[in-house]
Amino acid sequence: MKRKKNFRSNKKNLKHKKLNLFQKTDMKFNKKCPLSGKEAPIVDYKNIKLLKRYLSESGRILPSRVTSVSLKKQKELSRSIKRARVLALL
Repeated sequence: MKRKKNFRSNKKNLKHKKLNLFQKTDMKFNKKCPLSGKEAPIVDYKNIKLLKRYLSESGRILPSRVTSVSLKKQKELSRSIKRARVLALL
């Protein structure tokens, strides 16, 4: 007597699942913070070229989940962007 294969248990054993934008995944892709490290640029309100990279087209600050910036650097970045806005640099 042959046994039917249980397809649900086989799905759990798969290492690579099909990724979907709206479903939570078991795999996490962690990127390092681009503003941390030895040769990272200094976050400053005068560095307009760097600050513009972290703004959307409409002028809003991009979230850290999009830019993969660490929490400490994200706060520093948002403070610098707001300071540059007050001084009319952005």
